[in-house]
Amino acid sequence: MKAPQLDYNKYAADFSRAGKPDILEELAQKMKFSGKFEVCNVFARWAEMMKKRVKRREPMPLIGPVFIGTLLALLCPKGACLITVWVVRLVRISLEMEGIIIMFKGGLWLPVESKYIAYNTTGRIVPGKINVHLVPHSHDDVGWLKTVDQYYFGGNNSIRGACVQNVIDSVMSSLFEDKNRKFIYVEMAFFQRWWRQQSEAMKIKVKDLVNSGQLEFINGGMCMHDEATPHYIDLIDQTTLGHKYIKDEFGQIPRVGWQIDPFGHSAVQAYLLGAELGFDSLFFARIDYQDRAKRLKEKNLEVVWQGSKSLGSTSQIFTGIFPRHYDPPDGFTFEINDVSPPIQDDVLLFDYNVQERVNAFVAAALAQANVTRTNHIMWLMGTDFRYQYANSWFRQMDKFIHYVNQDGRVNALYSTPSIYTDLKHAADEEWPLKTEDFFPYADHPNAYWTGYFTSRPAFKGYVRLMSGYYLAARQLEFFKGRNTSGPNTDALADALAIAQHHDAVSGTERQHVAADYALRLSIGYKEAEKLVASSLASLAESTSNIRQGNTVINFQQCPLLNISYCPSSEADLSDGKSLLVVVYNPLGWKREEVIRIPVSTEKVVVRDSSGGEIESQLLPISNATPHIRRKYVKAYLGKFPREALKYWLAFSASLPPLGFNTYIVSGAKKTGPSSTISFVQTSNESTNETVEVGQGNLKLLYSADEGKLTHYLNSRSLVTSTAGQSYSYYTGNDGTDKDPQASGAYVFRPNSTLPIKPQYQVPLTVMRGPLLDEVHQQLNSWISQVTRVYKGKEHAEVEFTIGPIPIDDGAGKEITTQITTTIKSNRTFYTDSNGRDFIKRVRDSRTDWELQVNQPIAGNYYPVNLGIYIQDNSTELSLLVDRSVGGSSLVDGQIELMLHRRLLHDDARGVGEVLNETVCVLDRCEGLTIQGKFFLRIDQLGEGAKWRRTFGQEIYSPVLLAFTEQDGSTEMNFPLPTFSGIDPSYSLPNNVAVITLQTGEDKDYSVMASVELKMLFPKKKIVEVTELSLSANQERADMEKKRLVWKVEGATGEELKVVRGGPVDPAKLVVELAPMEIRTFHVDFDHLQMFGS
Repeated sequence: MKAPQLDYNKYAADFSRAGKPDILEELAQKMKFSGKFEVCNVFARWAEMMKKRVKRREPMPLIGPVFIGTLLALLCPKGACLITVWVVRLVRISLEMEGIIIMFKGGLWLPVESKYIAYNTTGRIVPGKINVHLVPHSHDDVGWLKTVDQYYFGGNNSIRGACVQNVIDSVMSSLFEDKNRKFIYVEMAFFQRWWRQQSEAMKIKVKDLVNSGQLEFINGGMCMHDEATPHYIDLIDQTTLGHKYIKDEFGQIPRVGWQIDPFGHSAVQAYLLGAELGFDSLFFARIDYQDRAKRLKEKNLEVVWQGSKSLGSTSQIFTGIFPRHYDPPDGFTFEINDVSPPIQDDVLLFDYNVQERVNAFVAAALAQANVTRTNHIMWLMGTDFRYQYANSWFRQMDKFIHYVNQDGRVNALYSTPSIYTDLKHAADEEWPLKTEDFFPYADHPNAYWTGYFTSRPAFKGYVRLMSGYYLAARQLEFFKGRNTSGPNTDALADALAIAQHHDAVSGTERQHVAADYALRLSIGYKEAEKLVASSLASLAESTSNIRQGNTVINFQQCPLLNISYCPSSEADLSDGKSLLVVVYNPLGWKREEVIRIPVSTEKVVVRDSSGGEIESQLLPISNATPHIRRKYVKAYLGKFPREALKYWLAFSASLPPLGFNTYIVSGAKKTGPSSTISFVQTSNESTNETVEVGQGNLKLLYSADEGKLTHYLNSRSLVTSTAGQSYSYYTGNDGTDKDPQASGAYVFRPNSTLPIKPQYQVPLTVMRGPLLDEVHQQLNSWISQVTRVYKGKEHAEVEFTIGPIPIDDGAGKEITTQITTTIKSNRTFYTDSNGRDFIKRVRDSRTDWELQVNQPIAGNYYPVNLGIYIQDNSTELSLLVDRSVGGSSLVDGQIELMLHRRLLHDDARGVGEVLNETVCVLDRCEGLTIQGKFFLRIDQLGEGAKWRRTFGQEIYSPVLLAFTEQDGSTEMNFPLPTFSGIDPSYSLPNNVAVITLQTGEDKDYSVMASVELKMLFPKKKIVEVTELSLSANQERADMEKKRLVWKVEGATGEELKVVRGGPVDPAKLVVELAPMEIRTFHVDFDHLQMFGS
């Protein structure tokens, strides 16, 4: 067939409008029969025409050169295609040499110039479009792989290249460049460090950023605290410390909770550390993977969370759960070493990709919008320790806002969670209602993050001990009066605040970081210890003539008392010397407490403050005590203690509210008539089959042959129950099966369960006396326990000693104890939320979704900070704890607590270190031994709440002991000092401390309570009382006016009426407290005269 002749001018014109498919088809048919040179001539003519158009700044309606090249490859000889491509390239090059750039956009080749681009970053909301809120942030752990200071100044970068100082420096510089840019900051522990180093000029500029809203503080505590393992008082304290700092320095009040990284979320966080702080919203990332999948499907990631039944809708908070982690969508992270493609918008450079990146942005935005209610979505632009070179982030966000908004399919803007919250509220949407909490958390079918409830139990115990001590020290600091110089509680407050971080008390940090946290607590304790000693001395001298000449009383304390080390009480009391013991009660009610101190001789007598001899009891030191005492005193203090002790001395102390009483321990030529050496009996000496323990209403029965607990009897309440105790351990999964998930610091994944049985028949040792009975049991070489039954108490105290956990078999172990009864608990048990509300748990079940059970043990573990209980229609069993542990009821009628963990494999959640704690003495390292307590009580149904609440508060607030020696040359002046910080005729109600009871717990305590402020502050004239928010950074009335009220799906308006305490009458000065309510007040006095001043 003869090739058709080409009309060059006609087809050059055709090329200029070649976007029409019919013209392309016709052109292709004619080109098929043309020679390559004719084709090239067509393109050459076309090129000249296009060049003229470009010079005149006219657009070129032409399909892209890639498509043309593909078309020619199919329809014409190879040579023609190559020549064509080169013709197109030569046209572009020749144009660029003349300073003219062409860019293909929207089917058109447009003339552009390479020059400075002023990006339009002005943020505005566009109704009817998807509005993408870009929230720049850096998640800065207050310790984890590195210590808090190493993270701040960039030390120890062999572990991780992270420097928070660089982050803040760099962010500020970027914010100064563009007033539309925004950033949120969370961790005040870091910001304080940075702020101290700034010039006054810089501080002024940063305050301008804060005042303009460019820089916003959210959450605002010293750290982003954990939600499973801290006590609620610690959560309040660390948040208050941060909020006070923000208010003092910047005059700002945080509006948003930002708990993006903790591993599960508590009900207390929602209502107490959320709504009661005046927060309008709360955001986080981690929820169970099954829960997230259901919420994504149903568009229920954003909810109204009601964390408290007692406080009802008054405690609700809008809560946002991120659709993925707390980082940007894939492909939008822009740290200097990240791999996401940046926008390349310089037309002179290769890889120009503006439209490609805009398309990716729009696609990601639409995908998130499909699982989010309203037309507002939030992108978290940042993650761990990002913005060390902030411009790499802000430059890209500037470009995205500019080009995405030019594109017009969605709208992008710089934003903050506060702005986002306001717009969600303005949408007038009804939101799903969430109750209870978000525990336990799993990110994988075999990865339940329930191991950390127990990880590092010694550190958890130390944090709780220091927290109770801090409470008492602050009270004494107030009573004495705070000095402008000298010792104070500030260092301990700061150390405790940092210790609440979600990689601190949680036990999920590296070992050297755990040591750093403990060191900070120790330093803070040493400072507070001086404050306590001087305060007690001042108060004692003001209430009694106890001063010897001009010598101030020198009180000593014993932080290692739990391992029977107390140099003051072990002193030689011969030659007429005596030991003065001050016992301080930090609770607001009267208290009877059995005090136990180690002594070196049985020849002692105890007298009360009036000089009368009181009953005391001497208990021989257990066999396990000397080894632990010797080893751990050396480990802590670097020296061995003096010779082994013989006895614990016990006596009963009667204590006033918020006050102390004083006792004298004196040497005697023989054991005093009121001092009883405990009668020691072993089970093989008993002629009965049953050994009965207890001198009061409570009796525990043990089998003489096996030495096991068999029954619990209470003669007052008429409770009679079978009861047993056992120990067992789970072998930690090593991650070598088909699912490579090991048990580690975070994750609890048991491989098997093995009972711990005595290695040989160990006799049951019982010590009996007038104050208490003790049962000593040695299960094996690394587990022993002492069970105490006090004459005046109706609960049993179990002190366990566990360790070193053996690992010579190559298996990590997780140690548990079980209390077993015949209670028909029907798969149901109750655990506390951060020491406050008790939440119902049902084994193998979740409230919000149908649980697929993959881990029947780990998936039923919950955090226990105060206690756990089970019940049936007649009886309830309660266990209370002295620190955070993991607990469950895996079998009806039984409660299980995990007490210690030692593992040999990492669980691949980032810490990169096995949980294998050791203690080294004289270059010999062994696994960590821990000593702790839990408390057991069985009641008739409905009677256990009083004990759980009142005694739970006593566990958190132990008495404080201080000692001073009196030599025999000075006659003792009686009465000895006693003190109460409140009116001596007044005591707080038993359901009021810092805690009250939740509705329905107890018929007597679950009612409105009243506190008389005049009685709390005797001898002081109260001028004004102002109620504040929980963290004391704003007036309560102002907070309530600003509170956002959210619509809830299915709300009928018939909610049970919530009762809260009313306003304080300035004449009566009586504070009302509803169940579970905490109220904060600022009290102004006419003249603050302190005790002892």
